[in-house]
Amino acid sequence: MYKIAVMGDKDSIYGFATLGLDTYPVTTHEEGARTLRDLAESGYGVIYVTEALAELMEREINHYREEMLPAVILIPGVLGNTGRASRASSTRSSRRLAQISSSETVKKESSYGERND
Repeated sequence: MYKIAVMGDKDSIYGFATLGLDTYPVTTHEEGARTLRDLAESGYGVIYVTEALAELMEREINHYREEMLPAVILIPGVLGNTGRASRASSTRSSRRLAQISSSETVKKESSYGERND
């Protein structure tokens, strides 16, 4: 079974511990990058990251966007929603639809060339 972690500023994440999630208070790019890499290598299946921290670690988070695991999910912090999570989700969904669409086109084109003797 995969573990779930939450990363971000202490005020935004401390409540997740009551739900049984592992919390990692992080406020700098360096701490965040190191923690994200360590969690990904330690068998975490889902890693929630506050939007504010994600803004500091965009390159590191993008590294995991194409990977199956861990799923890195942006969440709002105590200061509220910045909209970053919904923009990231929209971009990811558009990319996935394009991949599905192109693979379906390839399947259709290959089936047109088949002969039924």
